[in-house]
Amino acid sequence: MKIDRSHTPWIVFVALASAVCGVLFVANFFPHRLPFAFSLPAFLGPSPPLRHTYGGTPLGLIFGAVAFFIFLFAAALGIRKKKRTWPIGNVQWWLKAHLWLTVLTLPLVLFHCGFRLGGWHTSGLMLLYAIVMLSGVVGIVLQQYVPGIMRERLSREVIFEEIPHLRGLLVQAAVEMRDDLKSDDLAAVGKGVEGAADADAKQSSAIARFIDQECIPYLTARKGPLHRLGDARAATAAFSSLRLNVEPRWKARIDLIQKWSDDRRMMDMQTRLHHLLHGWLLIHIPASIALLIGTAWHALAAVSFLTS
Repeated sequence: MKIDRSHTPWIVFVALASAVCGVLFVANFFPHRLPFAFSLPAFLGPSPPLRHTYGGTPLGLIFGAVAFFIFLFAAALGIRKKKRTWPIGNVQWWLKAHLWLTVLTLPLVLFHCGFRLGGWHTSGLMLLYAIVMLSGVVGIVLQQYVPGIMRERLSREVIFEEIPHLRGLLVQAAVEMRDDLKSDDLAAVGKGVEGAADADAKQSSAIARFIDQECIPYLTARKGPLHRLGDARAATAAFSSLRLNVEPRWKARIDLIQKWSDDRRMMDMQTRLHHLLHGWLLIHIPASIALLIGTAWHALAAVSFLTS
């Protein structure tokens, strides 16, 4: 998701909401620090509170409850992505709300805990919260730059899920060309050709060996970048050397072999960039689930304590 001018209303909303929450926090817990008189509603209790706590006060509970409901809403994004036909806002709106409402939880959480970590349970929740937020920031940063890198470095982009199938087709094409070249060599040997025909057979044999020793191992390699053809400069040098050893009429076949290696290299780069763009989710999603469960437990424990 690219952050552009369409996010401005959300940024303004989060800034204003954070400012309001800040005023309420100071007015409730440190009223003497306000440069102006401000009376809170009676249901929020006395200012400052009689209890020496933050999260257990009416305002602290409101901050915590709003943050928890935002966590629930943020978790619902995964369901909304799968249910694209639901008439409850488009996916882009949900993505923006997911981002900026989550940012709003920063002041809410800090005001709820009074900028203190507390015991082991709340400290653990704060650690999970920090992991979720930091991984989310990494994801947002990657989404701003990686798509542009993909457009610049990839001559063409294929459907990511189709890459294994497309690589299989490249291997199949290389094997077929190699077999055709070897069949031609065997036919030439059987006829006992000499002279120009013999030289032609040697050139086709050289191309077949290149396919066997360089092209097919590269196309089937698990880690393509470690292969010689996985490096663009080394691959260019290898194909240039091959062209020097054959006549120009073999150019079309060599160009096709080089295209296969270029396609494999392009798909490898797309795979690496795809993993870079989405890899942060491997941390973000499990940490978010753990945070949601931990926060629910924290809320239940707080309610049980306050009602006991």
